[in-house]
Amino acid sequence: MKRYVLVMLAVAMALLGAESVSAQRMPERGLVRKGNRQYNRERYEKSIESYTKALAADPTSFEATFNLGSSLFRAERYEKAEQTLAKIVADTTRSEIDRSEAVYNLGNTQFAQQKFKEALESYRQAMRLNPDDQEAKYNYAFTKRLIQEQENQQNQQNDQNQQNDQNQQNGQDQQQNGQNGEGEQDKQQGEQEQQNKDGQDDQNGQSDQNPQEQQGSPNDPSQQEQSGESQQSQGGISPQEQQAMLEAIQAQEDKTQDKLKEKKGVLIRGRRNW
Repeated sequence: MKRYVLVMLAVAMALLGAESVSAQRMPERGLVRKGNRQYNRERYEKSIESYTKALAADPTSFEATFNLGSSLFRAERYEKAEQTLAKIVADTTRSEIDRSEAVYNLGNTQFAQQKFKEALESYRQAMRLNPDDQEAKYNYAFTKRLIQEQENQQNQQNDQNQQNDQNQQNGQDQQQNGQNGEGEQDKQQGEQEQQNKDGQDDQNGQSDQNPQEQQGSPNDPSQQEQSGESQQSQGGISPQEQQAMLEAIQAQEDKTQDKLKEKKGVLIRGRRNW
């Protein structure tokens, strides 16, 4: 019995010694495990430090690089996360599964930065590397729909801007036409006054003539009608019409935002367990 206990102790010491030697030879393994524990506790900045130290010990460690990218993403350091994950994607020596996981998370970092077209391409690449990745398929479809809605909204905005520009131009044309009409009326009124003056001279001071017949009446109905038409043509787009247009644009934008809020959003995957 004593011999059995001694043998077990010897085996345990041998295993511990082997593990200690392994830790000395591959210190990045212990640092990766430490980073994993910190990640699980949502201490992302601490896990970033551990994974960074692991990479200092072994710059080729796929596990440290991948999990560092995940921690950077959780810490909302998206640009750095994108750079880190892009290195894995470019490494063609890795398996397709490893690269598909990396490019999937790369798409998430790009989506978080609103680089939607880049994210769409990353999800597409993830599907090519792993056709069974359902989450990549979902994120691809969601991002593609989001891009389409944004393009439709932009097209509607451009059409509305063009319509506003056209209405403004029409209003300016109408105003110019109204000004030209006023000039013609002034010319006609001047000619009428000159004719009245000439007729008055020919009559040599006939005192029994009605003064309103000797010169144009200021209450001439035809002149009032022309003046009213001129004022109406100068109006262009009223402030009420402009406000209605702005409200219509805002309502369309609010409707689009409400639709996006109803959607679930992209699916996020964290680090891998090694």
